[in-house]
Amino acid sequence: MKGIYSEMARRPKRADRENHDRWLISYADFITLLFAFFVVMYAISSVNEGKYRVFSSSLNSAFSRTLIPADADLQSLDQDSVLRSLLDKRNARLAKQQQKQQEYLQSLLDNLDRILAPLVSKGQVSVVQSGRGIVLDLNVRALFHEGDATLQDKAAKTLSEVAAVLKPGNLAIQVEGHTDNVPISTTQFPSNWELSSARASSVVRLFIREGVDGKRLTAAGVADNQPLVPNDTPENRAKNRRVTVTILTPQVQQEQDRP
Repeated sequence: MKGIYSEMARRPKRADRENHDRWLISYADFITLLFAFFVVMYAISSVNEGKYRVFSSSLNSAFSRTLIPADADLQSLDQDSVLRSLLDKRNARLAKQQQKQQEYLQSLLDNLDRILAPLVSKGQVSVVQSGRGIVLDLNVRALFHEGDATLQDKAAKTLSEVAAVLKPGNLAIQVEGHTDNVPISTTQFPSNWELSSARASSVVRLFIREGVDGKRLTAAGVADNQPLVPNDTPENRAKNRRVTVTILTPQVQQEQDRP
């Protein structure tokens, strides 16, 4: 027995045979993962018509308008058609807004014409609509005494009626004071700049007192730098002494608000 064990101990062990097919396991795993990947990608790319219609209905409810018809053929929906639909609706909405703005400005113009009709008939006030908005040119004779910036009682009453018309809106209002080219030099008003600024400020203060939001108002003195007519006769100089009130259109207001 001892001899048998000794012989077995001396016999060399048979070398294990190397397996050259082990790569098939990794390859099979890779193919399985690749198949699963393409299945997931296909599932994602497939349009779920039921979910799409639920999404469309949600948009309709949120915006109170149909961006995409609920019964539309999904195959016919492309970026161009959706974009055209959105542009058409935006243009229609802008057109409606512009129509409302024009109707409001026309109503404002009619009311101001009615209130200022007595002064318009005397040539002391003009009411016009320009590209910037509605412009009121009020001659100084209808508002102030010569060389003064305190509103006369009758003028204050008329401007209070104007303020009542302007109060409900939200459009910006610019008030500018203008003088002729005859210099003034008093303790209160060293030059026409101070006089024109004080007159514009008097009108703004009255508007605020009558309930017009101060954030909508601006006051500026222009002195004699923007005459209506040449300052070559007493009559022309009288025309240039005025206060201009401009109710700006929304477009002009937006341009001025830009940095």
